[in-house]
Amino acid sequence: RDRNMLTTHARASAATLSDHATRIARPLATMTTTTTRPRAALVPRASRDSTLFALDFDGVVCDSVGESSLSAWKHGVELWPDVFDTSHAAREKPRVLEELRAVRPVVETGYENTTLARALLERLDGYSVDEILADWDNMSGGLMSKWSLDRATMVEAFGRIRDEWIQTDFDGWLAPNALYPGVAEAVLAAQARSDSAVKIVTTKQARFATAIMAKMGGITIAEEDMFSTTVSGIPKTEVLKTLGVDGSNPRKIFVEDKLSTLEKVCKADGLDDWELFLVDWGYNTATERARAAANPRIEVIGVDAFIALLRSG
Repeated sequence: RDRNMLTTHARASAATLSDHATRIARPLATMTTTTTRPRAALVPRASRDSTLFALDFDGVVCDSVGESSLSAWKHGVELWPDVFDTSHAAREKPRVLEELRAVRPVVETGYENTTLARALLERLDGYSVDEILADWDNMSGGLMSKWSLDRATMVEAFGRIRDEWIQTDFDGWLAPNALYPGVAEAVLAAQARSDSAVKIVTTKQARFATAIMAKMGGITIAEEDMFSTTVSGIPKTEVLKTLGVDGSNPRKIFVEDKLSTLEKVCKADGLDDWELFLVDWGYNTATERARAAANPRIEVIGVDAFIALLRSG
């Protein structure tokens, strides 16, 4: 497959989402080329014979907020037709989709977009964009209780909504997703290296991430290299503990866009050998990037540094 065509397609798809960009979730067009700062404890490259890359998917490889927001709306129509399937909701939909992009930095799992969509649609007291960004971890459970929702049922239903959309209109489902410019080529370059391995560690259900990478980037990820924490319920910290323990002693690199995940890795036992990188695109805020820059274990990197890392790190 012509990789130049893939890059063009990814950029075109990204352009379709830029209209929804806000001050918080940075649009693709503003991806920067941050220069990496020195880190306190990088493992010298020469001391390792191989490199293991563990990459988050949403916010690192793929800008999926357009699709996840639309899937949440479809889920809302099914779950609460009296709320979502109304003329009032139709008028409010553009605002809600824009605000879902704004609050995307706090979302851990896809179905949370559905509860967020309803809270934003109904303008619930205490659930403004700023309030959600400040305290979503504590708010989320309250909404689940308020509407008598069960996590497992929500996960299954959100996945089914996506499956049905894929089956009836695959191109329509794919279009609101976009691979970040240059990222697909970097992943392919890492896969082509004889001294590296690429794993995807994501909260997205594996079949969706696999389809997006294959169709939009020509990237094939083997089943054993795809780790979906949503279905397994295993935290990313525990997944990382299972990687690179075969005696090969590789250099271990974990790349995320979610600072809270990297901070959990910093606190977890047995993960001191992982080098941690926060991308300066995706779903994080300026405040979070500043906090990451002050953490000696975390390096904030731009797209050029990311590409260089996967090609030769």
